[in-house]
Amino acid sequence: MSQLTRFRDWIYHAPSLFEEREPFICFKDVDKPSYPIDDYQGNPRLGFIYQHLCTELITQSRQYDVVLEEVQINDQHGKTLGAIDLILHNKMTGLDEHWEVAIKFYLLHGGTWFGPNAHDQLDKKLERMLNHQLKMSQTPQFRHLHSALSPITERLLLQGRLYTNPFNNELTPTTCLGFNLNQSQICGHWCYQHQFDLIKETLFEIEKVDWAAGGTLVKRPLTQPTARFTHAQSQSGQFWFIVENDWPNNQ
Repeated sequence: MSQLTRFRDWIYHAPSLFEEREPFICFKDVDKPSYPIDDYQGNPRLGFIYQHLCTELITQSRQYDVVLEEVQINDQHGKTLGAIDLILHNKMTGLDEHWEVAIKFYLLHGGTWFGPNAHDQLDKKLERMLNHQLKMSQTPQFRHLHSALSPITERLLLQGRLYTNPFNNELTPTTCLGFNLNQSQICGHWCYQHQFDLIKETLFEIEKVDWAAGGTLVKRPLTQPTARFTHAQSQSGQFWFIVENDWPNNQ
């Protein structure tokens, strides 16, 4: 099975980072894909591949039509206000939906979920997606251009994985901004480079396209990592981030 097909299938089956209540969603009510994906010519960054595969799932489903994709919203002076990932028409309900989609990986430190690049934080990302990105379809600029759309329902597809450090004694939060975290997604581990020798399993570094679904682990075992951060997986399937000893303060 190709990397893209594994990734696509992971997206289909994976739950949200948050317990499912509006606006959080997953793909459980969308048709299950049956065809392989072997080719992608777009931007190689993980977020772009993820959105492409989400759109593929939606396009092939019986439930949805893609009405608009990657819509930039500008004010009357041409200044960019924001962008919309997807506007979909739900053929089952007859209503239109605004979807924002993102895949994220966060590491718990000091009560805050940080991305491997610590400038990214779960609470800040969630606040922006809820109160800025999802509101772009309600702006006068968008409604003026697309007045034929029905009242739009907001949907947030936020998938990924949350990581805790098993060598630190830290209480794991159960909520973020008042929303319950999905406990099944708090399943990754992370540690500092100086804690690497405490890991009892051999690790194998994985490519970014495999961060979600995991790799085939055919590469050489990971020795003492020196990169700013390294994402790896053990033979048993456990995911690990190894970060520099002064993370997150070195960002």
